[in-house]
Amino acid sequence: MIEKTVKNYGCELYDIDITEEGGHKYFRIYITKPGGVNLNDCEAINNMLSPIFDVEEPIHDRYFLEVSSPGLERKLTKKEHFSKSIGERVKVTTNEGEKIKGVLKSFNDDIAEIGNKKVHFNDIKKAKTYIDWNNYKGLK
Repeated sequence: MIEKTVKNYGCELYDIDITEEGGHKYFRIYITKPGGVNLNDCEAINNMLSPIFDVEEPIHDRYFLEVSSPGLERKLTKKEHFSKSIGERVKVTTNEGEKIKGVLKSFNDDIAEIGNKKVHFNDIKKAKTYIDWNNYKGLK
């Protein structure tokens, strides 16, 4: 239902995250679209989902609903996140604790090639894109 609502608005569901911060639960929906997501997109999708969630709660505790872009530096939790991030800088921590940082050259057969290293998707504990702020030239 969430994915369908997001898609009907012309966006794509990137991820859903449930977190607790400062004693409050947050149900976060991350959306993307070509050219980027703006505040109006987030507000519109929030306004479409909110009445639905009043009837069919996504979680059984009190929560705050947030709809946002995953951001420039975003988590990579799904295989499609890796496929869509080829050419970007990524930081990966493996299940063994090895840290790999570099440009994601490819993602084929569940193998991410980062710089001169290759790591299987199942061996990745956490991953995210990152910006080299020292050489950042801004959005064009």
